[in-house]
Amino acid sequence: MPNYLIYSVEDDAEIAHIINLTLSKQGYDVVTFDTGEDFLKTFSKRKPNMVLLDMMLPGIQGKEILHEIRRDKANEDVVVIIVSAKSLTIDKVDGLDEGADDYISKPFDLMEFMSRINAHARRSLARNIVTASSFTFDFDNRSFKNSGVLINLTPAETKVISLLFASKGSIVEKKDIAKELYGETSDPEKIKKEYRTIDMYIKSLRRKSGDADKSFITTVFNRGYKIN
Repeated sequence: MPNYLIYSVEDDAEIAHIINLTLSKQGYDVVTFDTGEDFLKTFSKRKPNMVLLDMMLPGIQGKEILHEIRRDKANEDVVVIIVSAKSLTIDKVDGLDEGADDYISKPFDLMEFMSRINAHARRSLARNIVTASSFTFDFDNRSFKNSGVLINLTPAETKVISLLFASKGSIVEKKDIAKELYGETSDPEKIKKEYRTIDMYIKSLRRKSGDADKSFITTVFNRGYKIN
């Protein structure tokens, strides 16, 4: 699962190591946290595709973290799986009622653990929604949202932002954006005009998304743009 980011919140060093090693070998990008406080600091800056959440942690508890994640509609596409030594039925029901997508009891069978992680990852990818910071783009519905709120775009702006989300974290060359919008041309004057128009689309996208400091859509000099 390339580019699929998983945050594991686990204070038991041995279990954290096993989870990290197992998921990394499967191709996932894994970041491990041993406290809820450290997790929330990172989560506010970069959101993962999935969170594996222990319930009993030093400091802020797993239940509080789950509340913090689910209270924001922008996090509705983040898969949350509780991984806990609490194995009573009431614990599982409470966790699922609070917004978790699944509940895995410790100690767990490693093969079953991986099977359930893979299943959730496949389903979340099938939704075809990409998240970047508080922003999401739904490729099925062609909708762009910030914190769950729809941002109305023109058809051309939608094409531009979809290209940026499709290459999240990587540079999208102006020539590739122009090709998508206008087709191929070798006319230098036409290319200049197309590039100026693309710049205007980017300016409009920044304005509509509240990206005044250009921290979401960044300009790569003489090349193009990328989203962080």
